[in-house]
Amino acid sequence: MTKYSLSSPPKHTAGAHQGVGCASLLRSPFYLVLLILAIFLMANGKTTQPWDLAADQSADSAAGQSQSGLSQLFTPEVLYWEENILRWAANWDLDPNLVAAVMQIESCGDPTALSPAGAIGLFQVMPYHFQSSDNPYHPETNALRGMAYLKEAFDTYGSIRLSLAGYNGGIAGAAKPENTWSDETSGYVYWGTNIYQDAAAGRNSSPTLDEWLISGGASLCSQADLRLGLTP
Repeated sequence: MTKYSLSSPPKHTAGAHQGVGCASLLRSPFYLVLLILAIFLMANGKTTQPWDLAADQSADSAAGQSQSGLSQLFTPEVLYWEENILRWAANWDLDPNLVAAVMQIESCGDPTALSPAGAIGLFQVMPYHFQSSDNPYHPETNALRGMAYLKEAFDTYGSIRLSLAGYNGGIAGAAKPENTWSDETSGYVYWGTNIYQDAAAGRNSSPTLDEWLISGGASLCSQADLRLGLTP
């Protein structure tokens, strides 16, 4: 799989402008109109704040984000675990959208998922991360071991991309040049980073998530749907 180079959105720099002095503003007809309008609104018990307009303009973006902070663009199978994801993320001081993105591409919310390599459960944790007394398929236990490793990866690199690379290919392996990463790890970083960025931006949908579903994720989600009993 082709390796993708993903960068943060560019920062916008405002152009230089001249301010309007208070004295000249007070003498302007425009100010008088605004003053009359303000008096009228106050007389009718209404006030208009600048942030009201900003809230209206951001409404479409906010529609993709629940009040809890978890994006609603993830598939229903992952959103089934929303309360758990929020709690796990809080316990480990991780962004819930990152936790959900990992669950999305690991198991699509299937707690019984088992990969050909032996990875187990919701977060596809390898057997050697569990203790002998653990039930690796138990969601809480699986999340405990998975989040511990994800947190270690994030604390090591402080980067979403490298955290995802570490989670998939090993924390030490993520430090190696990207052209030495396996195709699996490169693909994992591509899916995870772009889905996460769409979720963190509050978007209603993710083209990368749609691409992941078409590329084979849909079958994983169908299995999760069956396991969770979401479809009657």
